Amino acid sequence: MRIPLLLGLVVPFLTLGISSAAAATPVTLAKGDRTAAIAEFVKQYGPELAKSPERRAELDALCRQRDCDASQLFWYTDLEEAKAAARASGKPILSLRLLGQLDQDLSCANSRFFRVALYPNAQIAPVLRDRFVLHWQSVRPAPKVTVDFGDGRKLERTLTGNSIHYILSPEGRPIEALPGLYGPSAFLKQLQQAEKAVAAYEATPVDQRDTFLQQYHRDRLTALQNQWTADLKGLGLKPPQLDSLEPDRRAGQNPDAIAAGRIAMTKAVVESPLVLSVLSAAGRNRNALAEVTDQAAWEKLAQRSAQDAVLDTNSRKLMQRKKGVKTAAELQPALQSFEKSIALDTVRNEYLLHSQIHGWFLSNTFGVTRSVDSLNARVYQELFLTPDADPWLGLVSPESFSAIDRDGLLP
Repeated sequence: MRIPLLLGLVVPFLTLGISSAAAATPVTLAKGDRTAAIAEFVKQYGPELAKSPERRAELDALCRQRDCDASQLFWYTDLEEAKAAARASGKPILSLRLLGQLDQDLSCANSRFFRVALYPNAQIAPVLRDRFVLHWQSVRPAPKVTVDFGDGRKLERTLTGNSIHYILSPEGRPIEALPGLYGPSAFLKQLQQAEKAVAAYEATPVDQRDTFLQQYHRDRLTALQNQWTADLKGLGLKPPQLDSLEPDRRAGQNPDAIAAGRIAMTKAVVESPLVLSVLSAAGRNRNALAEVTDQAAWEKLAQRSAQDAVLDTNSRKLMQRKKGVKTAAELQPALQSFEKSIALDTVRNEYLLHSQIHGWFLSNTFGVTRSVDSLNARVYQELFLTPDADPWLGLVSPESFSAIDRDGLLP
């Protein structure tokens, strides 16, 4: 049975034919208003989605996002197509850059957390769906490791990697950038602020737009620094030393995976034990386990914004399904730990990483902020510490000796 959905554009049809357990029911979809197609799909197959991984996979293929039954968002994977849609609609673009692919389970940790904590959120999803054109692009594959326990059990995880959301004008000019994982309420506030910034930018005469962007980021940086100072004063704390988070380099050496991992605490909780094990086997364990836990100051700052990291009912339901537990009570320990890590990520991302991005827009050295690609290259090199120049993402050191042929590097 074919179910044509007439979506207003006379273009070639796209056929998705993933069989359910009961029977093959391919769905023919016009290429056009995918949001309407997604809504129609959920309306028709909604009762099956909770119980049928096959049906969820069919919807994921339509959305181009894993776990789309929870968010019901459509993503472009071609930036030029996203820009055309943005120009036609007048909407800004939310462009996600990540390791791996958003439509695969094992994309980098932060992008997986976005799919659980942010995109299904009942307040965030409508804003993304109705007021932004969504786009994602993979920076490079996400490195994976499989631990074989020898008795049929295997543990598969990703190692290192980070993600960032860029807010672009309809023409693709970077206006804002949100590095790493924010709590749902904090992320929503950032989206709303960025949406206003894009509208103001578009309303500014073309020859004054550079000046507008510099002033916008100057104002945002000042507000951010004032808030940070006020937060610290309220706790009776002194600002932490920022040099401890600078790239860990010696004579042109790339930063290692531990230095990259400690930038994002939520993903560090998941990845650090495996990263430390891998680096230890390669001779790179620098007794850095203590470095994974931030200073008490950051913990206290995170507590002040704990409400920004609370997951809503939709996210909790998805988390429960992915965790494989039957009751909310069983989920509670993991939920509390996850929300605590998100709160810590939020304050660190805002005060340390976002502030640096504001500074880049202010200086706009060599025009790096004019292009999302050049800005993204700098983000991954200087903020996330996973530069293109290091194909092994900090997991291999030329100084180490493993006694394995070619240090186990294949091919």
